[in-house]
Amino acid sequence: MKTLLGIFSCVSLVVATASAQDPRSLFVEGYTDQISVVAGESISVRVSTSAATFEVEVAREGKERQVVWTKTGLPGREHLIPADASSRGCNWPETFKLEIPATWKSGYYTIKLRVKDNGGMYTQKNTRTAEGSAFFVVRSSRPGHDTKILLQLSTNTYNAYNNWGGYSLYAYNAKQKVQGRRVSFDRPPASQFPNWEQPFVVWAERSGYTIDYAVNSDLEFHPEILKDYKLVLSVGHDEYWSSPMRDSLEAFIGAGGNVAFLSGNSVCWQVRSEEGGRALVCWKQAFEQDPIYKSSDHKLLSTLWSHHLVDRPENRLTGVGFLAGGYHKSHDQFMDGTGAFTVYQPDHWLFAGTELKSGDLFGAKQTIVGYECDGCDFVMKDGRPVPTYTDDTPRTFEIVATAPAKWHPDDSDWYDRFPKGRMGAAVMGIYTRGGTVVTAGTTDWAHGLRGGEPAVERITKNILDRLGR
Repeated sequence: MKTLLGIFSCVSLVVATASAQDPRSLFVEGYTDQISVVAGESISVRVSTSAATFEVEVAREGKERQVVWTKTGLPGREHLIPADASSRGCNWPETFKLEIPATWKSGYYTIKLRVKDNGGMYTQKNTRTAEGSAFFVVRSSRPGHDTKILLQLSTNTYNAYNNWGGYSLYAYNAKQKVQGRRVSFDRPPASQFPNWEQPFVVWAERSGYTIDYAVNSDLEFHPEILKDYKLVLSVGHDEYWSSPMRDSLEAFIGAGGNVAFLSGNSVCWQVRSEEGGRALVCWKQAFEQDPIYKSSDHKLLSTLWSHHLVDRPENRLTGVGFLAGGYHKSHDQFMDGTGAFTVYQPDHWLFAGTELKSGDLFGAKQTIVGYECDGCDFVMKDGRPVPTYTDDTPRTFEIVATAPAKWHPDDSDWYDRFPKGRMGAAVMGIYTRGGTVVTAGTTDWAHGLRGGEPAVERITKNILDRLGR
């Protein structure tokens, strides 16, 4: 018996010793205290890592990736993750401050955080690496000086889908499939920039266009920058807007400014900014639980902009809306669709130089009609779609192209005023009310630029040349 006990003791000692000496997981992640700054200002970066030291690389993402700042040997430290980090942030201390030189161009900048070690002392003796990332945008210190085109990035949407810490504004990617109602920017971020805005940026820079950058919340907290531009762009998936953002852009249009929504599912959900823009609130389908629901004024209710209680459908701004759109080649809707628009007004200036004719399809090769689409109510007259204007689409709105789209029942059944089984459409169109507003009616327009679709490139060029100069 003593012999067996001795053996077990030795085994236990070996296991305990091995556990103490085997390496733990290697990680590094971080976030910034701001997502938008002017060159000459600074950003506080907060990092948590299991490594003793880490390195940083900052690069501007454009037609080429330009590394602008590096630092090695920064001391690493691991920080606790609060249980409510998704909604209230991590509250990590500052690890280092990044001074933004005045020479840095306006643009989207990535922060790459990298660590490396040699594994365990006696086992798992491997070279291991890990990488985390964050991002920020540099605004122009002289708005409108170098270009009259401003690209505002869909950063509210990035945050809405970010499930770091366990929760997002969605159930599908959250713990226990529980949908969050508040999301914080004070946590390691997610970004949708590579999928939509970056293909546009690469094409634009290669085509000789200079573009200034901002983020969604700049329209709320720095609306004064808009007056110096002629054209504001929304590209890709621009789903979450606050009321002050929308007020700013509608005032810009009313004063003669132009906007191009080369995006879909745009301005779909109303959010409320909190903590100076460091958090977003959106109750969405559970609007009756929104604290302001009990008030008599529902204009800031954080649900669909098209909800009858809010009574401010996005159509008034964009010309189209998601309620009259839906999915194409996504969510089991039109999975065998062409991914293309059908042309109805080939003589419109939008199509100048494309050689497209009425009834022609364009964009199929890169499925530019894909994922989420916006539309409006229309009827066919003399073989062409004509808006009914019953959904607050502006009276000057013209439809130039369409493609079929439809909601999935799981998304629409909660809203008691959604017409059951409704067939929608991706609608490309244009209206003028002070300034001119163009809408592509699809999230995936930029995929046509990435894939070199001639018609998509020419139409985009027509928009930038006519409205941005």
